[in-house]
Amino acid sequence: MMTLEEILTDRNRLSEDILRDVYKVAGNYGVTIARAEVKDLIFPGNLQEIMNKVLAAERTSQAQLVEARTRADVLRISTSAEAETKRVQSEGQAAATRRAAEAEAEAMKIKVDAAVAALRTREQAAGAYSRHPALLRLTELEALANLAGSANARIYIGFDKHAQPPTAEPRASEAD
Repeated sequence: MMTLEEILTDRNRLSEDILRDVYKVAGNYGVTIARAEVKDLIFPGNLQEIMNKVLAAERTSQAQLVEARTRADVLRISTSAEAETKRVQSEGQAAATRRAAEAEAEAMKIKVDAAVAALRTREQAAGAYSRHPALLRLTELEALANLAGSANARIYIGFDKHAQPPTAEPRASEAD
């Protein structure tokens, strides 16, 4: 049995099927049929319309199926691409965060090293000041000189109210 579309599109097969069926019957009557060909198919009016509608519906259904498969493929590819994009973005953000943390840790290490070096320098200066108090006095005088150069600087020097001014004692050479 052939479908309607096969009947309409494969006339050679239809001709072969007809030849095979007629050949047996004709052989009973002593007739030999050499060839059978379908040249044209004519269907009654309303059957022709129905067949055309069925064919159109089948073709529309096939087109819709192809379109649905195409949409599904496009959606699958799009979803896959979005997932890959998000994965790459996540990896990039993770790498950037890691680099930022490493840079921050390195900066912190540099600050700590600088603070340790400054403390060592101060420790050395304190040792030098304790061994040589005159160095501390020179540093104080330098600081006062720097402040004196500024017009806005105010320098207050406190004097001990209870301190006695040095007394002038006569020298031994003057007393004689």
